[in-house]
Amino acid sequence: MLVAAAVCPCPPLLVPDVAAGAAPELDDVRVACLDALGVLAASRPDRLVVVGPDPAADAPDTGGTVAYPGGTPGGLGGFGVDLDVTLGAGEPDVTPVRTLPASLAVAAWLLSRADWADAPVEGLGLSERLDPERCAQAGRDVAARAPRIALLVMGDGTASRSVKAPGYLDERAAPFDARVARALGAADAAALAELDADLAYELKAAGRAPWQLLAGAAAVSPAAGLTGRLLYEDAPYGVGYMVATWS
Repeated sequence: MLVAAAVCPCPPLLVPDVAAGAAPELDDVRVACLDALGVLAASRPDRLVVVGPDPAADAPDTGGTVAYPGGTPGGLGGFGVDLDVTLGAGEPDVTPVRTLPASLAVAAWLLSRADWADAPVEGLGLSERLDPERCAQAGRDVAARAPRIALLVMGDGTASRSVKAPGYLDERAAPFDARVARALGAADAAALAELDADLAYELKAAGRAPWQLLAGAAAVSPAAGLTGRLLYEDAPYGVGYMVATWS
């Protein structure tokens, strides 16, 4: 059963070494993310599952998801820094066949910064095109893995909030992000489940699939009595970043 969730953005710029001179611009986001991880720790989970967008999950043989055992290594070398991370503490139970995608590498960095040692960690990468029902089913499967499951949900909002954004300016982006922010702040799983996957893809909202996995996990965990809190919402660099907790 899902007992808590933290929703965080996953830009590599969240890591100060990557952002370099621009690092202070995202200090508020980092603080909010660490506060959200504190809520996860306070929930006393049996297991933490980290989910995020993953290009490797686009391969036909993956079915749209890729599992990463605790201890899987990763890094941010592709973003100009020599920084290695590990998903959780210790060695993996099985030999990983892949290194962490960027979204889970950023999550691993956040967990290390928070000194996470409250529960075993595992990861799940999702294709950005994974359809809503399969996202929901993945969420139901995750919620059934242990009596007390916590989720760290990594994903950005739209990348079309300004003319300098990666996706340029799209007038549909701000209303889309506002809808997501309301749903996250209210722990409204139904509203997340109803997000338009095609529109999200057009607006480059990489968090859509992870958010809908969260909705699926919450829908089968009514006993948790989840309530939401939005800790941060803004669009630096024209990309929607949201931090929220469900607990």
